[in-house]
Amino acid sequence: MPYTNLPLINNTDNHNFEMFVDDKRAFIDYQLRGDKMFLLHTEVPVELEGQGVAPALVEKVFKYLEEHNLKAVPYCSYIKTWLKRHPDWERVVA
Repeated sequence: MPYTNLPLINNTDNHNFEMFVDDKRAFIDYQLRGDKMFLLHTEVPVELEGQGVAPALVEKVFKYLEEHNLKAVPYCSYIKTWLKRHPDWERVVA
């Protein structure tokens, strides 16, 4: 997976996960309720579209959720589509 060296930042103040690529911010907005993380919106800067940033970001978030014993509740259409391509990650979905 490209971007494996880039850290995933859990910006709890803004309620999103962030990843910076070439000083540009890609993010997923969320709401945390108990052990469920509602994934609301994924955004990648136009300059980075088509370079694999969004799938890398989503995979990092799902790894984070799994490591922290949290369940995903995907509202974001991109994440729902990503899950169809990666059904093994359904194990993290509430």
